Amino acid sequence: MGPPLAAALGQSVVIENRSGGAGAAGVVETLRAAPDGHTFCITISTLITAALLTRQPYHPVDDVTPILHLANVANILVVNKALPVRSVAELIAHAKANPGRLAYGSPGIGTSVHLSGEMFQQAAGIEMVHVPYRGGGPALADLVGGQLQLMFGNASSTLPFVRAGQVRALAVTAAARQAYAPELPTIAEAAIPGFAVAEWYAVIGPAGMPPAVAARLNREILAIVGTPEGRARLLELGSEIVGGSPADFGAFLRAEMARTEALIRSARITAD
Repeated sequence: MGPPLAAALGQSVVIENRSGGAGAAGVVETLRAAPDGHTFCITISTLITAALLTRQPYHPVDDVTPILHLANVANILVVNKALPVRSVAELIAHAKANPGRLAYGSPGIGTSVHLSGEMFQQAAGIEMVHVPYRGGGPALADLVGGQLQLMFGNASSTLPFVRAGQVRALAVTAAARQAYAPELPTIAEAAIPGFAVAEWYAVIGPAGMPPAVAARLNREILAIVGTPEGRARLLELGSEIVGGSPADFGAFLRAEMARTEALIRSARITAD
């Protein structure tokens, strides 16, 4: 988005990739900046989980100016090809017959991949073992190698493994079927009505940003990703544009905070 956004705003746009703390490092720097619209960041749903599970110097709602709910990325429920299941219902039955013997991986505690697994366990009434990794790549490698039996892999990183036939895809975690894999049912339609999880991507700024500035950034960024080229690129990455106003995203953020907090509490998830 950098070059077209620079053209739309009439000034240079500098992209700084800041890793660390499940994205919290970049968020902290953004929220410390002046709320003039010149500093903002693209973050993911760990904006909330990082704050809930670790000691971060920000509140993911009160200290944020919501700008845009950019996109959702569903997770894909994939299993090792040696596992004798070919549907979500068969997986649940297999897990019930083998309590605590199935291991699922994730890129880390509190990620949408991890929370998908926790929600699935609770909703299906099964017991599995969570194995956190330092990133999705190592977890997917172990899934292919048989050290893990299943994973709720982020679509953007998992699709290549599915298309190469290295893992077996059973369903998507989103509320609706996804355009990049329309043959895959949702977990909701396959076995657990109401089940829906997605990793979301959003644009935020520091608290106190003038509404007109947030609205301008919302409008310009949405116009860029809404072009045929922008939509095609996001679809290639397993993403679907959400859009809406800053107020829409603010309401979503508050609801997501409450939902995530309840899940972490009920599943007794800790950062350790």
